[in-house]
Amino acid sequence: MSVKAEEKRTRGALKSGVPRQRKVEHFTPAERAARGRAARAEVPRSSHAELEPSGRDAVALLDADSPNRAAELVPIRYERMLVSPFTFYRGSAVLMAHDLSPTPRSGLHVQLCGDAHLANFGLFASPEREMVFDVNDFDETHPGPFEWDVKRLVTSFEIAARYRGVGDGDRKAIVLGVVRAYRKAMQDFASMTNLAVWYSRVDLTQIEAQLRRQNDKKIAKTLARGAKKAQTKDSMKAFAKLTHEVDGEPRIVSDPPLIVPIEELLPEDEARDVTEELREMLRSYRGTLQADRRTLLESFRYAHIARKVVGVGSVGTRCWIVLLLGRDTNDPLFLQAKEVGPSALEPYLGRSRFKNNGQRVVDGQRLMQAASDIFLGWVHVKAGLDGQPRDFYVRQLWDWKGSVDFEAISPAGLSFYAGVCGWTLARAHARSGDRIAIASYLGTSDRFDRAVADFATAYADLNDRDYEALAAAADDSRITSKESA
Repeated sequence: MSVKAEEKRTRGALKSGVPRQRKVEHFTPAERAARGRAARAEVPRSSHAELEPSGRDAVALLDADSPNRAAELVPIRYERMLVSPFTFYRGSAVLMAHDLSPTPRSGLHVQLCGDAHLANFGLFASPEREMVFDVNDFDETHPGPFEWDVKRLVTSFEIAARYRGVGDGDRKAIVLGVVRAYRKAMQDFASMTNLAVWYSRVDLTQIEAQLRRQNDKKIAKTLARGAKKAQTKDSMKAFAKLTHEVDGEPRIVSDPPLIVPIEELLPEDEARDVTEELREMLRSYRGTLQADRRTLLESFRYAHIARKVVGVGSVGTRCWIVLLLGRDTNDPLFLQAKEVGPSALEPYLGRSRFKNNGQRVVDGQRLMQAASDIFLGWVHVKAGLDGQPRDFYVRQLWDWKGSVDFEAISPAGLSFYAGVCGWTLARAHARSGDRIAIASYLGTSDRFDRAVADFATAYADLNDRDYEALAAAADDSRITSKESA
């Protein structure tokens, strides 16, 4: 194409309002498989067992972003992390990103979850009102080598199995089962058509059918109870649990420091001004939705807003829950607007192409999930409560959300869950990465499986040491947990 023709095409794209798209190269399946074999020759599968963390200060790395969090909530973050090595691991994605950075890299990139531990998978409602199982947390999502997500997921099973007192043999089988499920699923996806991969998902009926084939009645019964409970967890349940009536209008209850209505955070005049700013934020967020969903959202009116503490690693970031009302006070919708900064992976994998970290999360989620919340969107706030600019992503607070009870799960249940998570992560990666090259790299032997299992064992030991370091820092008042506040 001539320079003039290219300029004409660019001007046409700008006038049409459609951003110019990059040229995409396409390779044959044989060429893609050869790429995977070449990567294997350069970075042997056995090399993924390597873990040589530098002499880093775990507490300093964890505490580095505390100044960006609400100061009064930081002790709650540490209190939650100090419950066990497992909860510590849930809140320490930044540490693992640092520790993965010097390890061998396959060069086969996908859209990473960035925090693919086992508690970030679960059940929720699809837009078609079916209960699906998928990855459900994307605060750290970023493009990168597929094995980073695999290693974080597998290590989480090693740590959870230790926490549950699972014996060495059973624990090893569980950990190997995660990688095996991932590898075999990726081989299946490599042989499927593009559309078949895109439409693949695992829902509740498929999980139940698999349990029937295995004749595992105990796990099936536990799953049925959990699913039934999850289906009650929606805006109506949130409305009943989180609101009360004030002067004839529903208002979010106060439960400080976990839930604090806006009028309790600020003096009356400031609270009124900030409420208007937050309502303007919601108006801006509507513009990131599809037109039909925007029309639906506009049928709800604003009622109240409060700050809410969520998760483990997210504690201290600004998270708002917003009560909207539809036809009447018996027609509520709860939205959650969650602050998000740069991914923990960015220092090691490069800056995000998105200016807004909320959009980074939303685009990553839509790419990795088989079905996403209809109200998923993002917004930028020029000046938050502290006057600082903030990025947020928005979704429904509860929408049939269900998760595994890791305090009660049996070894058999953990083993079954390992297989489902491994398959689900492979499906998420197959949507964005070169599934044929990755399948070729992994091969049909268990060499990669054993290497990652060895990595998980070594990293779980490191996690124990880091947990003890944080506990010592709390004892020495280097950091403050709620318990010691």
